[in-house]
Amino acid sequence: MRKLTYFIACSVDGFIGDVNGDGSAMIAYVDEEFLDFLKADHPETVPTHGRRALGFDDLENKRFDTIIQGRASYDVALKEGITSPYAHLRQYVASRTLGESPSPDVEIIADGLLDKVRELKAEDGGLDIYLCGGSRLAGELIDEIDELVIKTYPMVYGTGMPMFGAGIGIGITRFTLGGVRSFGNGAVVRTYGRER
Repeated sequence: MRKLTYFIACSVDGFIGDVNGDGSAMIAYVDEEFLDFLKADHPETVPTHGRRALGFDDLENKRFDTIIQGRASYDVALKEGITSPYAHLRQYVASRTLGESPSPDVEIIADGLLDKVRELKAEDGGLDIYLCGGSRLAGELIDEIDELVIKTYPMVYGTGMPMFGAGIGIGITRFTLGGVRSFGNGAVVRTYGRER
């Protein structure tokens, strides 16, 4: 069984972006040490155009071979004219409003999201599945998330988009701490596994 991992960046007060969902302020913490960590442990979580610009497009996927993201996360790439932001992964976008995919490499999941995620998790072989956000999508899939990798940056938004969409009716869900790594810039990466 493949794992669904919510690999997400957030502020110390638990927001993945400001009130409009913009998390670009956290990019300031991606320094050389942090980039070395991403290259060594999670190179596939960097979009393809970013991997090329940073000079590690040739690295093999280590943890994930599939990505699921929400419409708002995908729109960040579309606004830059990028229709296949994770060309090194099998790409799915959960959206009821996008309609036809702008790329043959991106499959739109308009209905049956839970069934599709369960089908992907049940596939034999392969690497795990990267849940890239956003907030509402993570809330909808909370019962299917097997692992959390939370990159916490030393900043406070005060208000904004929570890690799990508000108003979805999420009950208490327990995870066990698997590891913590801290960085010189104050960032901390915590890994949690779901308690079953």
